[in-house]
Amino acid sequence: MPGVLALVLILSACAGPRATQPTAAATAQQSAIEQRLLQAAIERSNPRQIDYKIQPGDLLEIVVFKEDDMNRTVRVGGHGNITFPLVGVVKLIELSVSDAESLLAKKLSEFLIKPQVTVLIKEYANKQVYVLGEVKKPGSLQLPTERRLTVLEAITLCGGFTDLAAPDRTKVLRNGNGQNQSIQIEITRITKQGDKSADIFLEPNDTVYVPQSFF
Repeated sequence: MPGVLALVLILSACAGPRATQPTAAATAQQSAIEQRLLQAAIERSNPRQIDYKIQPGDLLEIVVFKEDDMNRTVRVGGHGNITFPLVGVVKLIELSVSDAESLLAKKLSEFLIKPQVTVLIKEYANKQVYVLGEVKKPGSLQLPTERRLTVLEAITLCGGFTDLAAPDRTKVLRNGNGQNQSIQIEITRITKQGDKSADIFLEPNDTVYVPQSFF
């Protein structure tokens, strides 16, 4: 996560000595940096963009162009293998999506003319969320299997807020059905007003981002 963490450091460095009321220019600069960090966090939460390596338990959708009868939705086995028409058992563990596509195309080329293979990860076995920004221990968290994890719980597991945090501007960045969502979380509604409905459950690959206070 070096790119995202570097932006976190830039955000901290830009704060410097803070006046009681920020100037319009300072606010605009802060907002621009925050947008860059949000975009980086969105990109970070998309495993395909960080060259995700296929793991046992991942559910794959495999499509062979113009060969509809070969299309399959398969789960990667415990040893990292799948079984696919014509080629039989194929080991995909620790391959990127593009490498898996190339390997399947190469094996199918013994039976088909220039096969075009597309691999999509429909479900990730390694279910993680990311907590970034003004928390004491930013990083990734493994989602528990026995229960669901809320935003506030995730922040607490990452050491809680720093002194520079703006808790009520916390956001959950989510990619669902190919669309990016930004969900605002007002932490004081949870901690001071007791509104537990504001503490939403996290989903795999969500990014919780806690921005810095402007003043």
